[in-house]
Amino acid sequence: MNKNNLFSSYDKLPNTWDEMYNDNAEFRVQYEQFVEYLKNTSPEKLSTKEELAKQLFMSQGVTFTVYNNNEGIEKIFPFDIVPRIITAEEWDKIERGIKQRLKALNLFIKDIYHEQFIIKDGIIPGELIFSCPYFLREMKGVNVPHDIYVHISGVDLIRNEDGEFYVLEDNLRTPSGVSYMLENREISKRLFPGILPKNGVRSVSNYPNFLYRKLKDLSPIVNPNVVLLTPGIYNSAYYEHTTLARLMGIELVEGNDLVVKDHFVYMKTTNGLKQVDVIYRRVDDDYLDPLEFKAESILGVAGIMAAYRKGNVIIVNAPGTGIADDKAIYIYVPDMIRYYLGEEPILKNIKTYQLSKPVELEYVTQHIREMVIKKTDGSGGYGMLMGHEASDEEIKDYLDTVKKKPDGFIAQPILKLSTAPCFIDGKLSPRCIDLRPFALSGVDGVDICPGGLTRVALKKGSLVVNSSQGGGSKDTWVLK
Repeated sequence: MNKNNLFSSYDKLPNTWDEMYNDNAEFRVQYEQFVEYLKNTSPEKLSTKEELAKQLFMSQGVTFTVYNNNEGIEKIFPFDIVPRIITAEEWDKIERGIKQRLKALNLFIKDIYHEQFIIKDGIIPGELIFSCPYFLREMKGVNVPHDIYVHISGVDLIRNEDGEFYVLEDNLRTPSGVSYMLENREISKRLFPGILPKNGVRSVSNYPNFLYRKLKDLSPIVNPNVVLLTPGIYNSAYYEHTTLARLMGIELVEGNDLVVKDHFVYMKTTNGLKQVDVIYRRVDDDYLDPLEFKAESILGVAGIMAAYRKGNVIIVNAPGTGIADDKAIYIYVPDMIRYYLGEEPILKNIKTYQLSKPVELEYVTQHIREMVIKKTDGSGGYGMLMGHEASDEEIKDYLDTVKKKPDGFIAQPILKLSTAPCFIDGKLSPRCIDLRPFALSGVDGVDICPGGLTRVALKKGSLVVNSSQGGGSKDTWVLK
């Protein structure tokens, strides 16, 4: 390996795919130009850039919320200055795989809320659908504009030790993180001026324009009034809500800013009521309409579902899309692709065990040290059991909980997440990463932003990349 001080202590993990080094300890071709820059840059200068990045994040107010931290809930988003670099060839496969997956998932959601052929043909058990907390009976038989249920999605990918990308989960309800992707790129431009164009890095900056156009084109009105509905300042992604609304030039509203009258949705303004045509909502289904879901909710709008069913307002993403990103449904996505599209999946699933099946529960119990167990409705890295880290008592308690409601849990083998170089304590060190590309589906098809959010497990040896669990992020460069 290179003897530059930055690289001297780079301890490549065994049996792990490293994004920068190949198995012969040579730099991968996509990293060569950036490595040349690093070789000619002192650790002190990189530390200065790292400090500048922190100041820029602080001044921009780029934060996230940690609900279980006693020091305070607002945290500056951790950022590693060394980019994750992906070749054009690798990205082409990712892009094709996500488009294929979203096409099948969208057809699945439409089918589930209409004819339910996939259940009748025995591909997916009906009890799995009807017991899912994200299945909305209120959406049964509702025709959505252009038959698009999933307009905005973030598909989580990991690269395993074989170098292949696998889908970890599908985020189809109110996926977050795109504002961090945009901010990471702006920071990179400040830190490394000239290097991005020299490397032929594809732009992500036009995401807000793409998103606004997709939202606008959903409506038959020439100049529709588009708003972003936020739960408010205490939501963990509120920074993202304000950023996207500002960049798109649309109003950021809360539930009490809207009112339904004669089955139309209006926004309260100083000049009276103004009709709203498209709502990009960041409010979960349960809180969207107190007349149909949680009666105590003050985050949504009373009567909005009735207006939606009558076709008087477009809601993005459509209510009920959560049925397709439940972790128990995830297991069947490859079957959906074959069933609806007649194709083999381009991106593979991770081997997943259904703990409601006694044989699979027994297998997972016997191999618990090699497994991660997750709640089917869990998110944010909370509520998981990492078998290789847990004590015997923690495992016993967790399995006791699983056995009370086994259909609420799935298990997967603990994976060897790929590692990427991070600038830590003045040197480069490998840390585990994943990738969340963002896809936009509209009347003109699916567009995938060339990059996405690379999340990093900043704690040495950790596999958990969630910011709320000690993770951070880095810029993702997709080469032309």
